[in-house]
Amino acid sequence: MADDVTRIALDGELTIYRAAELKVTVLEALRAARALEIDLSGVTELDTAGLQVLILARQSAAADQRALRLVRHSPAVAEIFEMLDLAAFFGDAVPIHAWGKSHESG
Repeated sequence: MADDVTRIALDGELTIYRAAELKVTVLEALRAARALEIDLSGVTELDTAGLQVLILARQSAAADQRALRLVRHSPAVAEIFEMLDLAAFFGDAVPIHAWGKSHESG
């Protein structure tokens, strides 16, 4: 078993309107895996409720000694992570170019 990582992708809005649904999805996936990778490339908006789901996932993973990685941060996610200096908290590399692209046309 070279690849014991479970992968899920979140897309659309990670906002208060979907937080309860996303919490269940993420925590169930985390409980079913020793290592979980969450692809954030399709996320179009992230608010504090969505951010709380990601923080809860990080804390739950640490408490259960499971690995959690957030990957492929969309510009919306990268912008919030940069603004709140969260890359170190999550322990993931957030490409600076992902954040910059959302500001190039404006």
